[in-house]
Amino acid sequence: MANLVIVESPAKAKTIQKYLGKNFEVVASMGHVRDLPKSKLGVDVENGFTPQYLDMKGKEDIIRDLKKRAKKSDCVYLATDPDREGEAISWHLAQMLNLDMNANNRVAFNEITQSGVRSGMANPHRIDLDLVNAQQARRILDRLVGYKLSPFLWKKVKRGLSAGRVQSVAVRLIVDREEEIRAFVPREYWSIDAKLRSPHSAKQFNAKLVSVDGTKIEIANEMQSQMLLARLENAQFVVTGIRKRVTKKQPAPPFITSTLQQEASKRLGFQSKRTMKAAQELYEGIEIEGMGAVGLITYMRTDSLRISADAQAAAAEYIKAVYGENYLPEKPRVFKSKKSAQDAHEAIRPSMPDLTPDRVKSSLSSDQYKLYKLIWERFIASQMANALLDTVSVDIDAAGCLFKASGYSVQFDGFTVLYEEKNENEEENQKMLPLLAMNDVLKVISLDGNQHFTQPPARYSEATLIKALEENGIGRPSTYAPTITTILARMYVEREGKQLKPTALGEVITQLMKEHFEHIVDTAFTAKMETDLDNVEQGTADWVATLEAFYQDFAKTLEQAESAMDGKHVKIPDEETDVVCEQCGRNMVIKIGRFGKFLACPGFPECTNTKKIVQETGGVCPLCSSKIVLKKSKRGRSFYGCSGYPECNFMTWNVPVEETCPQCSSTLFQKGGKAGKLVCEKPQCGYERSLK
Repeated sequence: MANLVIVESPAKAKTIQKYLGKNFEVVASMGHVRDLPKSKLGVDVENGFTPQYLDMKGKEDIIRDLKKRAKKSDCVYLATDPDREGEAISWHLAQMLNLDMNANNRVAFNEITQSGVRSGMANPHRIDLDLVNAQQARRILDRLVGYKLSPFLWKKVKRGLSAGRVQSVAVRLIVDREEEIRAFVPREYWSIDAKLRSPHSAKQFNAKLVSVDGTKIEIANEMQSQMLLARLENAQFVVTGIRKRVTKKQPAPPFITSTLQQEASKRLGFQSKRTMKAAQELYEGIEIEGMGAVGLITYMRTDSLRISADAQAAAAEYIKAVYGENYLPEKPRVFKSKKSAQDAHEAIRPSMPDLTPDRVKSSLSSDQYKLYKLIWERFIASQMANALLDTVSVDIDAAGCLFKASGYSVQFDGFTVLYEEKNENEEENQKMLPLLAMNDVLKVISLDGNQHFTQPPARYSEATLIKALEENGIGRPSTYAPTITTILARMYVEREGKQLKPTALGEVITQLMKEHFEHIVDTAFTAKMETDLDNVEQGTADWVATLEAFYQDFAKTLEQAESAMDGKHVKIPDEETDVVCEQCGRNMVIKIGRFGKFLACPGFPECTNTKKIVQETGGVCPLCSSKIVLKKSKRGRSFYGCSGYPECNFMTWNVPVEETCPQCSSTLFQKGGKAGKLVCEKPQCGYERSLK
């Protein structure tokens, strides 16, 4: 009889089956098979927080099939993902299938390749109960917060609301940032900028005033700027200092979960959910032309920067063959993980470093290819030599006023030949200066005083929120994407372009939580809870005692909040619009319902008028000249359609722009992003123009 191997997904099963052969049968559990009940708490808080696990609805056929196959098999191996969640799935499967809990039947694959699968199968071990208990503690902790706090919110705000341990902190970060922005008072300041030319070159360069008479200068207003410009009017600009040095620039480390999500957001415009979906597919295995099913990357939920010696050697071999030996560092790079890292897995890297993105492109979807290329380039670059930059800093004196200019040229491109991390703090316009010598008298091309204002802190994007969660120790690699998805789905937060903005509902909930459940939305407290869960995983803390310590204070706080809010109800402020109710003449307000925002008359219940929110784009329909409005597909994807639907069924994925067609004066549409083109969608016109 065959040996049975159980994994979570069919794609993973197919890839592993290829490597194990006919003596093994690999099947998928389709994720969790048991969980806490949905309709009640399901945790006995009086008796050691005993959970009540039930077979999940809709999984009856899968469970029946797994039991049938397990009975016929010589041995059952549990090969779910190598993390807390995967360990818990294996534990539930072992209990459900009546497997020996002390047997070495748990196998883990950091990468789903032939060597990775064989290594995992050759080293089976017992289910790690510390890992299971850490997952149980997290699940029960989140259930206690959700099931105890949610009814409180229903009574005090509105029905249907829910609270969560990690998501509440994420919403608070976004709300606190919004409050900072509102409270921000811009401060005026000025800069004095000179455009100069060297006597040895026709090339112009920029210099900035930094000090006057040896004192660092801060120019507060136009009057001070004008006084300085008057002082500099006939001044000679003389080079008084030149400093040259060679600067080494090191590559960024390979990705961990948080940095992958951040960089995919910045470079590819991917939301974290989209990133993790593509990464999961790359890990589980994809049919590659000429190779069959292959897992292209290592496990994608990790906080470790560790790299195996085999992977380093394979990367070095590729770099030497393609770029030459001078592109290799003197010794293989080792990157240090954070102290808080669990270090259970390697960093995210290609499972076969010599398998270039171009070789697999034809077998991948667009998202898979873009993400694989990003992961592959980042990893290979991390194993390459430093870039060497020739940097020059120049001091320029003008009537006791010190100007500075700097620039660089690339002496050796090193890792940047392949990949360079985007750094928003670097001067994008910093270039090599022209030839300059001491005591050179420079020609002044222009000298200007420029007004500036300090800027408020930016709203969080997905990338910066993930960075903030990681820096504050909130959540773990597996929780970032689900947390953001949840707070958006519950309409506590909304997108405004790439930025995350709190809704009125999110602000009301956060304020209520800050007043009555400060610990739940406190970053330091939540980070400590994550550390406590890590201690459970490492076997240094008891999971029941950890829950007990939390629940005693939580239950007391909940009781105090119920007493303080007795008879009170918090109203969510309405956002008034300029849309007039055609039934009673009042200005309609924005409400939030089960399916999102809608317009409602504030005169309810006397007036029950409601309508959909229509977001106009300024564009005109090329078929009937009605307004073009922004719409959403069933899957939540934005598209643009005619406001005259269903009479006119025009729709497009392309974005309408202000510019009109030079041939027919119809609205133009942007196709293919910033590097795409403008097109006219009026029938028989055919006008298009590249944006490059």
